[in-house]
Amino acid sequence: MRRPRPTRERVSEIAGNDERERTRAEHAGGIVIFGRIDHIGVAVEDLDAAIELYETSFGMELGPRETVEEQGVEAALMNVGAGHVELMAATGPDTPVGKFIAKRGAGMHHVAYATDDIDSTLEQRAASGIELTDAKARIGIGGSRVAFLQPRSTGRVLTEIVEPPEGGH
Repeated sequence: MRRPRPTRERVSEIAGNDERERTRAEHAGGIVIFGRIDHIGVAVEDLDAAIELYETSFGMELGPRETVEEQGVEAALMNVGAGHVELMAATGPDTPVGKFIAKRGAGMHHVAYATDDIDSTLEQRAASGIELTDAKARIGIGGSRVAFLQPRSTGRVLTEIVEPPEGGH
């Protein structure tokens, strides 16, 4: 079952009594476009070593781990507060993450924002002039629906939009 789409009536529910958040929501067409940072994506060369680092040095708990063939990565979500760090190892050199590591080395890859309705969010971002990498959402780690925005439209930051699966991830 799909979550209800945020509407003007839900602005106060989402933004609460924070006047700044309510103003942002009103300027964004009556909805809060990005509810929170869902995760930060980190490209790594060795997923097992990275998981060990984040568990032992940062005290993060391992969440879902899976291979996402469509994106060419083996990924693991490390739980931190209400969000995650997504560790991503390329499944091959010709994948987006493989090319990223070859060009820039391992490190921060993208920032991902949560939304309740990815389809509406993509439509709204396109209408506002943001160039989409993905015009339609695809399946990401843990059954989430994801889509990327072009870095040349987002201040040179690869931006992912995530609609978490029912019950979160």
